Amino acid sequence: MDLKTQLISQAHELGFADCRIAPARPAAHREIYEQWVAEGKYGDMAWMARNMDRRTDPCVVQPGAKTVIVLAMNYYQGPAPATAAGGYRIARYAWNEDYHDLIVAKLKALDAFLIQHGGTQRYYVDTGPVLERDFASEAGLGWGGKSTMQIHRQLGTWFFLAELISTLDLAVDTPARDLCGKCTRCMVACPTQAITAPRRMDARRCVSYLTIESKGPIPLEFRRAMGDRIYGCDDCLSACPWNKFAQLSQEATFQARETVFNQKLRDFLTLTDESFRALFAKSPIKRIKRPAFLRNVCVALGNVGTDEDVAALEIAAQDEHPLISEHAQWALQEIWLRSKKV
Repeated sequence: MDLKTQLISQAHELGFADCRIAPARPAAHREIYEQWVAEGKYGDMAWMARNMDRRTDPCVVQPGAKTVIVLAMNYYQGPAPATAAGGYRIARYAWNEDYHDLIVAKLKALDAFLIQHGGTQRYYVDTGPVLERDFASEAGLGWGGKSTMQIHRQLGTWFFLAELISTLDLAVDTPARDLCGKCTRCMVACPTQAITAPRRMDARRCVSYLTIESKGPIPLEFRRAMGDRIYGCDDCLSACPWNKFAQLSQEATFQARETVFNQKLRDFLTLTDESFRALFAKSPIKRIKRPAFLRNVCVALGNVGTDEDVAALEIAAQDEHPLISEHAQWALQEIWLRSKKV
């Protein structure tokens, strides 16, 4: 077998659903990215405005790079667990352990294999300065949907991207064709209209940004639109008709964590810093810390809570952290307003 065939075989053995090769040249849509940064649509994600040359040109990241090896890992777990009766939604990718640790270990194995064949690599799983969706499209792994998310013909939208920037001269694949057609379901599905035009995203409006990346108060204009979402949002992903081809992941690490989904929304309000870290050990949710998570929980309770949740919210409204207390007070007001309408 030639080296590329061996590489693809190794990738599949490690659990990757697809492996494609793109040329190591500047990102095709670098101007759109630069305009997005210039317009400030990255919000508080300051790192998106740094190292723009590294983010758009893989040869700056890895001198002498000839190829970008792009990998997809399926994380589709099927329907939400039956125990998820607590009245809230968590983005599917965060149902269990943090995918970074799992995928990095697999990238290290591929890197070791390529080193044996004379390659020097830098590898990332959305942790480094790489416009990974551009290179995924160039590699033919999928195409950029109108939601700005990557779409794969066999996996739909439910997969993680990872890449190795390599000095090895491997045969590149044919770029993917845009197969969205006239469909705009993802744009229509967005609860906050964060997809301002096809393939244009204002992160400052996105529920995933608001509940994960933003560290401050949720703007009042978006709180009701957040509904019962307490970490991330899958609406634009779920709406994609290409998901009819989605296949269940065989990776047990991605299966929903029952200890989380057994909780009711108001149960989360009792978490201390210590119990929060224990409940979300190895979970991506852990990184936003207790105040931001309980902020999200309070907003969800403000949208779907009932009189049964009032006592827990009244305690939260006295929390010493202003991010929690302010959102709990808002939630109490929202529940009161709904009760007056009945």
